[in-house]
Amino acid sequence: MINGDTAYQALTSKDTRFDGLFYVGVTSTGIYCRPVCPVKAPRRENCLFFASAEAAEKADFRPCLRCRPELAPGNAPVDSAHRITDLLLQRIDEGMIDEVSSLEEVAAWFHLSLRQLRRIVQQELGVSPLELKQTRRLLLAKQLLTETRLPITEVAFASGFSSLRRFNDVFNARYRMPPSRLRKEAAGGEKNFGHLGSSTLLLGYRPPYNWQTMLDFLRLRALKNVEWVDEARYLRTVQLGRYRGWICVTHAPQKNALQVEFSHALTGALPALLRRLRNLFDLNAHPQCIDERLRQDPLLTASIDRDPGLRVPGAFDGFEMAVRAILGQQITVKAATTLGGRFVSAFGEAFETPFPELTRLAPLPQRIAEANIDEIASLGIVSARARSILALAAACAQGDLQLDTCTHPEEMMQKLKQLPGIGDWTAAYIAMRALRWPDAFPAGDIVVRNNLGKISAKQAEARSVAWQPWRSYAVMHIWKNLGPKK
Repeated sequence: MINGDTAYQALTSKDTRFDGLFYVGVTSTGIYCRPVCPVKAPRRENCLFFASAEAAEKADFRPCLRCRPELAPGNAPVDSAHRITDLLLQRIDEGMIDEVSSLEEVAAWFHLSLRQLRRIVQQELGVSPLELKQTRRLLLAKQLLTETRLPITEVAFASGFSSLRRFNDVFNARYRMPPSRLRKEAAGGEKNFGHLGSSTLLLGYRPPYNWQTMLDFLRLRALKNVEWVDEARYLRTVQLGRYRGWICVTHAPQKNALQVEFSHALTGALPALLRRLRNLFDLNAHPQCIDERLRQDPLLTASIDRDPGLRVPGAFDGFEMAVRAILGQQITVKAATTLGGRFVSAFGEAFETPFPELTRLAPLPQRIAEANIDEIASLGIVSARARSILALAAACAQGDLQLDTCTHPEEMMQKLKQLPGIGDWTAAYIAMRALRWPDAFPAGDIVVRNNLGKISAKQAEARSVAWQPWRSYAVMHIWKNLGPKK
């Protein structure tokens, strides 16, 4: 339940820590805004407060064209209800909801009844599952109309609508204007076109955000020819279903956002692409909430002061990241990166991009499942890890493992540990990054144990209780700032 007086104080102070936590509907204008909207704050008696953009639109408010609610940071999943809602959003973005015939099938994914699913979504977001789906499509369409010069027909299909007519009807009904009018009022949009055949979008986050630390982490682990990280950019090739292309991500600190340049070949998979990038760069984190909890332990205070809002790098693709984790068992990060490059060269499909550093697509589990141990071992990968990779690929190809945000990460970790060669450390590391589980803790990690005073895994596990439910973020602080001074 939102306290209206507290929310109004946050609104009048323009405090960025509240961005994305609530929205204000202004009854005198019929418009809803983020708490950081640059316009003058409305009178208190004209304000209604909502927990989500979907709830504000259900109450018949239109999104503000100044603060643009579609750019607000998301909500990091913590408890079961949050994670179920987050996973439902992911399924919508991946287009999987369109492949089922009824909401009962959707509820079955989560081992829930239809009534339970509706109650959870209503409780978390204030709308029904169908209203949630429609609002997310409209907000993406609004962002594309405002920030890009993509033709309106492409905007309609990229947003998930099955026809231009349906898109126009829904857009007119919700926003009381045709899409063409919004584009005309968007003051041009996309002034920096980047590479030929590409467009750019913004993905917002809650500050602070240490972009350089994120790049440094990803650079050390980048898959050669699939990923490239320089001093200011993250680039990679992308394959999402039948869509193939490339992305280039840079920082826009003045807007508290990352700027994503994407090739137009990926337009049809845009919701899934943006969702994966939010996961990779941990854009839905609540740094204020996380830091307040971790700061209660004096051991982490200095690290938090040095790196407030430290993020947990995620994974663009769970299988890709899990293979990289297996390759990294008991060897250095640099050695594992070398093996990863060989793996891509052997099994990744050649792909042409404007960047000489990006020449291959990441290997798919279906392709790896067809390989044999000798093919993988010939790359310098020991047989035990080759067997692990083959078992992982088979499980992913058959649908037994879904290495993305999930409702029960502990159960998924147990499934991982049933595969040959995957123990507690690997499962916890995959949970941290691919499953986006904020409370994962690789107690056996040698760097964690050494930086905590050369303690045992059991002692590290006991020590970590003080950091729940944000142990993944504590690990990042331990790795980065608790080691021997250089």
